[in-house]
Amino acid sequence: MRNILLNMHRKSPIKAGKYTINLGERTYIMGILNVTPDSFSDGGDFVDIEAAVFHAKQMVEEGADIIDIGGESTRPGFLELGEEEELKRVIPVIERLAKEIDVPISIDTYKAAVAEKAIQAGAVIVNDIWGMQKDPNMAQIAAKHQVPIILMHNQLGTEYSNDIMEEMCILLRHSIDLGLQAGIKLENMILDPGIGFGKTAEQNVIVMSRLGELNDLGCAMLLGTSRKSFIGKILDLVPKERVEGTVATTVMGIIQGVDIVRVHDVKENLRAAKVTDAAVRGWNSNG
Repeated sequence: MRNILLNMHRKSPIKAGKYTINLGERTYIMGILNVTPDSFSDGGDFVDIEAAVFHAKQMVEEGADIIDIGGESTRPGFLELGEEEELKRVIPVIERLAKEIDVPISIDTYKAAVAEKAIQAGAVIVNDIWGMQKDPNMAQIAAKHQVPIILMHNQLGTEYSNDIMEEMCILLRHSIDLGLQAGIKLENMILDPGIGFGKTAEQNVIVMSRLGELNDLGCAMLLGTSRKSFIGKILDLVPKERVEGTVATTVMGIIQGVDIVRVHDVKENLRAAKVTDAAVRGWNSNG
């Protein structure tokens, strides 16, 4: 625990546009806004622009520090979306929210062209589920605009020849190297263990128990477990009934050094994060 606490306080602040994410002080909450018709948990709920904007504002009121906007479902078995359709879904929402909310906006995409147009529309963080390893231009776009980028561990299939955490670290180090070579600062790279991606339910549980090992890579860490299928398998519940299970993973993550949690249910996870932060990072009576 002591080593994790020391690591938390060593991490540099992250600049995202006019915003500063002060790592180590508290856990930041990223609210999920899927403007897709087919996401596993909330597909179709926020396809309408007004509904999407309203929900984003609601999450901010509940305490979201960042809003992450995605236009393509990445659920198991998803069909890859064309660039133009993805842009049509996300750009109008980003443009509205950039004017109407006062928190950083993140674009959830693995396409460099979509990332760049989203940044031009007002996004200040890129969230890439392939860690800059699918689109060779992504690193250059993040470096050009000097925006923080979330690098997620992902792979095709669930086979690991060696220890799963060792293999994850190798792949994430490759993402970091791609970023450094392109000119992205180390403090602008945020690692995501990719819970639910390229892993079985059992493997997800193993990774959850060993998240702290990713601190050795020297970057901030984001955890995205919200309503994931491994929680459903443990609890035998449908996605929208997995709130308490998600909260449990949020607490586990914070204890192991996670800096940001990406969630659907902001209020519940924020409350759990505040209590956990008080114990792990130090009491703050102002919340």
